[in-house]
Amino acid sequence: MSNRTLPLDDALYDYLLSVSLRESPVLTALREETAHMEMANMQIAPEQGQFMAFLLRLIGAKRYLEVGAFTGYSALACALALPEDGEVYALDTSEEWTAVARRYWEEAGVAGRIHLELGDATTTLAKLEASDAGTFDFVFIDADKTAYAAYFESALKLLRPGGVIAIDNVLWGGSVIDASVTDDETCAIRELNAALLTDNRVDLSLVPIGDGLTLARKCSMTSD
Repeated sequence: MSNRTLPLDDALYDYLLSVSLRESPVLTALREETAHMEMANMQIAPEQGQFMAFLLRLIGAKRYLEVGAFTGYSALACALALPEDGEVYALDTSEEWTAVARRYWEEAGVAGRIHLELGDATTTLAKLEASDAGTFDFVFIDADKTAYAAYFESALKLLRPGGVIAIDNVLWGGSVIDASVTDDETCAIRELNAALLTDNRVDLSLVPIGDGLTLARKCSMTSD
């Protein structure tokens, strides 16, 4: 048997979900509504949402930040995993998409602990760096790929030592290994992946879940 990660066909993926997914009804409803939207491919996989919630509980997180909220699935999954005094900061640019998110956050009873910030993420992150540096436990990056490197640097500043950054879409549907694909987004992901390999400010693991999820733990000795 190969020591590589096992590839999942549809039948094996369905089995994986059948024996492990503990998705609440409100998360299921949100995921199913999003599936009918034009940009449904931006939705994270349910097992990824559960994995991130697991990580939040594992590290005892209370403050979670995400760059790119879309229709709110990841923010909701993570809000439900936080303690009653936990906080979620969700950054996005779309009133249309986040209007869907707000409905489900309200239905789940967590809207009061989710701070939604609409506008340019770079500007919002700069404001948070000035007021909340070193106070977040977990940052999820899932927005415009060309800004991933900048978002990562902001996330490092915002995280406490030992906090975790999760970066979505780092395998980019396999395009990262196709030399003929040279668009800005693909190149940005390739460059970030290569840079993180030797970044001694973080501990690193790239997990083949969803479209590829990089986990970077902020080392205690980092100057950021």
